[in-house]
Amino acid sequence: MLGMSGQEQRDSAGSDDPAVESSAGSSVRQYLREHTNPPVFVVSALLTVAFVLWGVIAPGNVSAVADAVNGFITTNFDWLYIFAATGFVVFVLVVMMSRHGRIRLGPSDSTPEYGTLSWFAMLFTAGMGIGLVFFAVSEPITHFTTPPTGQGGTDQASQNAMVYLFYHWGLHPWAIYILLGMALGYFAFRKGLPLRPAAALYPLIGNRIYQWPGAVVDVLAVFGTLFGLGTSLGLGGQQVGAGLETLFGITNGPTLQVILILAITAVAVVSVMLGIDKGIRNLSLTNLWLAFILMVFVFAFGPTRTLLADLAGNVGQYLQNLPGLSFEMFPTNGNGTAQEWQNDWTLFYWGWWMSWSPFVGMFLARISYGRTIRSFTAGALFAPVGASMVWLTVFGNSGLQTLLSDPGNELATASDETALFVVLDQLPVAGIVSIVASVVAIIVVVLFFATSSDSGSLVVDILTNGGDPNPQWQQRLFWAVAEGVIAAVLLIAGAASGEDALGALQTASIVAGLPLCLVLITMCVSLVKAFNTERFIVRAPGPALSPAAGMRAAARPHLTTGQAVQQPPVDDEQDPARSETAIAELATDNGTNTTE
Repeated sequence: MLGMSGQEQRDSAGSDDPAVESSAGSSVRQYLREHTNPPVFVVSALLTVAFVLWGVIAPGNVSAVADAVNGFITTNFDWLYIFAATGFVVFVLVVMMSRHGRIRLGPSDSTPEYGTLSWFAMLFTAGMGIGLVFFAVSEPITHFTTPPTGQGGTDQASQNAMVYLFYHWGLHPWAIYILLGMALGYFAFRKGLPLRPAAALYPLIGNRIYQWPGAVVDVLAVFGTLFGLGTSLGLGGQQVGAGLETLFGITNGPTLQVILILAITAVAVVSVMLGIDKGIRNLSLTNLWLAFILMVFVFAFGPTRTLLADLAGNVGQYLQNLPGLSFEMFPTNGNGTAQEWQNDWTLFYWGWWMSWSPFVGMFLARISYGRTIRSFTAGALFAPVGASMVWLTVFGNSGLQTLLSDPGNELATASDETALFVVLDQLPVAGIVSIVASVVAIIVVVLFFATSSDSGSLVVDILTNGGDPNPQWQQRLFWAVAEGVIAAVLLIAGAASGEDALGALQTASIVAGLPLCLVLITMCVSLVKAFNTERFIVRAPGPALSPAAGMRAAARPHLTTGQAVQQPPVDDEQDPARSETAIAELATDNGTNTTE
C-alpha cells in the first residue's frame, strides 16, 4: 500500500519539504521491498500485537476461548495428531534409507558449512533447549505419581514413567523437525527457491507460493514460532526465578520473572549483534559443554551404577513399546483419567512440536547446507535423541530413585520449576558444591533461553523477509526484543488477572499445531513428487584414469548377476569396473524425458 501513487502524493502534500519527504519515503519503501515480505510481515505483526493486547485487556477471555478451541481439537482431531506424528517418523526414516538419501541440501558439489560438533550443538540447543531442563525431573515424577493406567508409586510405574518420557522427547519430535528442515533445505538450497515454508509446496501449487496461499502458510509458521517461543521463554524465566529463590531466597514472582526475561533477552540481543558464527554458534557450544558438565556431576554423585542399568532398561523398554505407544488411543478403554492424561501430555507435545517445527526446521535447514539428506537425517535424529535419552535418564531416574526409596520426600510435591534444584540439593555433596551445581543449572537455562531467542529471531525474520537466509541484523534485533516482550507481557497479564496467560499462550501453540500438521502432511506429498524428478547419473571418469588403472579395469572380468561374461556390457552405467571408480551423483531432471 505504501507503494501506491496516491499515498505518495498524500505524503508529498503533507510535507514541508516535498523532495526530502519523497526521498525518505522512497528509501523506506525500497528497504521494505528489498528486506521484507510485506504481506507476511504486516499480517504477522498485526496478529501478534492483537493477541498481546487481547491478553492484556481480557486474559480471562483469552484463556476461555483457547481452552474451548483446544478441547475441540483434542476431542475431534486426536487421531490425526497420533497418526501424523508417527507417520512423520516413518517418512523421514524411509527417505534416509532410500537412494534419495544421497541428495545434497545444495548443489551436488557443495560441502557442509559447519563442523559436526558446532552443527550438533546448534541443532540440539535450538530443538530441545529449555524444555529438557524444565521437564527432565518433573515430568517422570508426574507420570510416576499419577500414571494414565495402573497404580502409581510402584517399580512398574517408575519404568513406565521413563518410557512415556522417552516417547514424548524421542524420535517423534525430531522427525517432525527433520521433515520441515529437509523440505526447506532441499527446495531452497538445491532448487533455488526462497527459504520459506511455502516454497516446500511448489511442486503442488507452483507460483502461487508467491501469492496469498503461500502467505497464509508463512503467517501460520510465524504465529506458531512466536507463540511457541513465548511459552518456552516464559518457562525459562520461571525456572531461573525458582533457582534464585532456592539459592538466595528471592521471591519467585512475576516481577522477578519479567526482569529475568528482559535481562536474558539482552543477552540474546548481544548474540544477534555478533551473528550466527560468533553468536549462536559460540553460545551453543558453551551451553553444550556446561550442560554436559552438569549431567556428569549428577551422574557421578548420584546412583551411578543404578543409572547405567536404568539407561539400558529405558532404551530397551522404549524401543519395545514404541510401536504400541505410537498408535495408542486411550479413549478406546473408556478410562477418563487416561484420556485426560493423553490430552495433557501426548497431544500437547505433538501439537507443540508441530507449532515449533517452522522454527526448528528452518533453523536446521539454515545450518545444514551442503549435507546429504542421509547425513542430515541421521545426525539430526539419532544424535540428539541419544543425547536426550542419556540426559533424561540421569536426571529423571535420579528423581525417581529418590521417591522409590523415600516416598515422602519433598520431591514428590515439588513444582515443575523447582524439581531440578531439589534433586541437586539432595545429592551427597557439600552444601557449597550443591550451590555451585545449581548456579551452573541456572546458567544453562539462561543460555538455552538466549540461543532459543536468537535462533528464533533469525527464523522469524527469514519468514517475514521473503526467505533470505542472511537477514539484516536490525530486523533480527527487532524480533528478538519482540519475543522477550511477548513473554513478559503475558506473564504480567496472567499475574494481574489471576489467570494463567502463559498457559493460554501454550494452548495457542497447540491450536497452531493443527493447521501446521496439515501443512507438514502436504509437504510429504510435495517432497515425494519432487524426489521423483531426481535421477541417478553415473559419470565414468574416462581419461581421468591413469594408464595402470585403465589396464586393470580392462583386465578385470565383467560380472552380471554373479556370473562371469566375456563381452563388455553395452551400457557404461552397468559396467562394474567403471562403477567402482565412477562419480555417482543425483542430478535434477529439468523436465526432460530421459529414460534411465
